Amino acid sequence: MIPTSARTELVVARYAEPLNWLRNVPDAIRKTVYDKHPTDPYPGAIRLPNVGREAHTYLTHLVARYDSLAEYTVFCQGKPFDHAYDFHHRLRLFAHRPEEIGDFRWLGHWIDTDDDGGGRLFKPWSKNEDGRGLDVRGFHRALFGTGGPAEYTFVLGAQFAVHRNVVRRRSRDFYEKALAISVQFPDAAHCYERTWDRVFGVTGIDPDWLAGRKTVALKPLKEKTGS
Repeated sequence: MIPTSARTELVVARYAEPLNWLRNVPDAIRKTVYDKHPTDPYPGAIRLPNVGREAHTYLTHLVARYDSLAEYTVFCQGKPFDHAYDFHHRLRLFAHRPEEIGDFRWLGHWIDTDDDGGGRLFKPWSKNEDGRGLDVRGFHRALFGTGGPAEYTFVLGAQFAVHRNVVRRRSRDFYEKALAISVQFPDAAHCYERTWDRVFGVTGIDPDWLAGRKTVALKPLKEKTGS
């Protein structure tokens, strides 16, 4: 039975990923699945058109549930573990102590930095077959109406948790605008991946802690063996 009064809600952006892992999510966490697969929907999921990737899904939830958000909402991909190896551990922690989330928390094991044209990460990305840039500069101006920084430091994977009071610092109209941009602006989901903390008006990673680092591995890296 879904706990409708749960303090924490897990929002899953699915396309075709198996979601058997949801069985291991604590019962204290409410689970909401949005599904964009046209022919193989997940049972009980909310159906959405296949546009805008996970950013469109997250923003759909923020707009639709603006007045009825859980105290804390965790947003994730259909296969969250590629970018957050400790995702189940985090959910168990949040089930018992959701206040550990704070105002906003990135969820993932790799911090990286891209420039406002996507030259550092997006252009050389293996899945970017044509080597195009990423117009984060134009995206920032379209969403916020101002110029942005030269670089964006974020946690890879577009997964995070946020308190409803932080969400509501911005109006529903803002999220409706953001939702439209998620479909209209080229490669918007990749721009959102770099800027979710800014969407909510928070600093997701303490610059003093970063101490000038562009990349930080939060997952222990295996040592190479052999000659």
